[in-house]
Amino acid sequence: MIPPPLTPTDAGRRRHDPWARTAKVLKSSSFRITLFYMLMLSASVAVLLGFIYWSTAGFMDRQTDATIGAEIQGLAEQYRQRGLPGLSTVIRERFAQDPTGAAVYLLADQAFTPLVGNLDRWPAGLPDANGWMHFRLRERGPDHAEEHAARGQVFRLHGDLLLLVGRDVRDLERTRHLILDALTWGLALTAALALLGGWIVSHRVLRRLEAINQTSREIMEGDLSRRIPMRGSGDDFDQLAAGLNTMLARIESLMAGVRQVSDNIAHDLRTPLTRLRTKLELLRAELGEDHPAGAAAQETIADAEELLTTFNALLRIARIESGGRRAAFAPVDLVPLLADLAELYEPVAAERGQQLDLQAPADAWVIGDRDLLFQALGNLVDNAVKYTPEGGRVRLLLRDTEHAVIIEVADNGPGIPASLHTEVFRRFYRADHSRSTPGSGLGLSLVQAVIQLHGADIELTDNRPGLRVRVQLERTAAPEPE
Repeated sequence: MIPPPLTPTDAGRRRHDPWARTAKVLKSSSFRITLFYMLMLSASVAVLLGFIYWSTAGFMDRQTDATIGAEIQGLAEQYRQRGLPGLSTVIRERFAQDPTGAAVYLLADQAFTPLVGNLDRWPAGLPDANGWMHFRLRERGPDHAEEHAARGQVFRLHGDLLLLVGRDVRDLERTRHLILDALTWGLALTAALALLGGWIVSHRVLRRLEAINQTSREIMEGDLSRRIPMRGSGDDFDQLAAGLNTMLARIESLMAGVRQVSDNIAHDLRTPLTRLRTKLELLRAELGEDHPAGAAAQETIADAEELLTTFNALLRIARIESGGRRAAFAPVDLVPLLADLAELYEPVAAERGQQLDLQAPADAWVIGDRDLLFQALGNLVDNAVKYTPEGGRVRLLLRDTEHAVIIEVADNGPGIPASLHTEVFRRFYRADHSRSTPGSGLGLSLVQAVIQLHGADIELTDNRPGLRVRVQLERTAAPEPE
């Protein structure tokens, strides 16, 4: 496919498609770098917030456990000094002083029968190896019973008595949930802000890159005077643009010099060749058709005409590639253009016993130069007729889609190997099987120059058998009648 994968037609369409712009941002390297940075930042924030949660909640748990441990030691000391009556009295005094507090006390016998405390029964569950247990407290309110989480430690007293001292940890659980919610929201906001920042940065970077890509596409279309826009900020993109613009100016200067030399050579050689052909025609006329030297003069005239044709083709390609013909672009209906081509080549195809078919809709409009398009498509049809064997078939197909007009020239001739589909567009390149036929190897080079001038796309494929040439141009609406 020649030349760039992304044609100006595609680029222009994608610039106005929000989904295409979104996909372009998502696939950009800057967004992927930002996404990686966001993941690393989120992981760092998650580790930091996890440490804060562990420190805060762990501190509260440790503080609760220390309080419970201190109370157990105090009650055990009371039991040793004052016995069971003294311990019972202390327990009653403590929950009597704070009947709605978070402290939990329960003294029970070995059958878990409550003796004294603020629990009506021993809680379900078994303590762990260190005597700690988690259980639920049921508090009956005015409307319904409410369960709370509690944590306590079991201490065995002499006489096989069990002492449970604990705390209602609902406030601790509520605080833990608040911390977790805050950390989760903090992490989510961090990720969202990082993603939003990455999107904005990627979009701004892509805008600068798109300016460079657009300039490169216009240069490839032949406008070597185009330069990458600079903002004057002196940032990395401005420095890159300055370097590329200097390089482009140098290339433009060199190309102008080469083109000027080529034009001068072609002009200088075409003039003496024209004089030579004129003198040979005069010589042939003086010698007469029956003179033996007349045939040699005629062959020399044919050689001179071939050289003139080659020089004219080179000059024409150079003018097309300069982009100057773009100023003459106008709406062109390709249907009558292809009809004229078919009418022009039908007698030639008929002489070779070939069938030339045209299939086209009512109209198909593009913006371009009709003469150049006629010449480029004529070269494709001429090649198809020239290389298709006698009795073969050449098809001209025109399709009008939503965004593009597609022209196909297909034949059932020998075709071109896929490895040469790019080579044939080089100047003076001729495939082995075509060296025995007249030509200079500039026909497809001129086709390529015209296609590039129109910002179109051309592709060669295997027609099985034969060759199929597919040209795609940007579609335009039919002009309003005057």
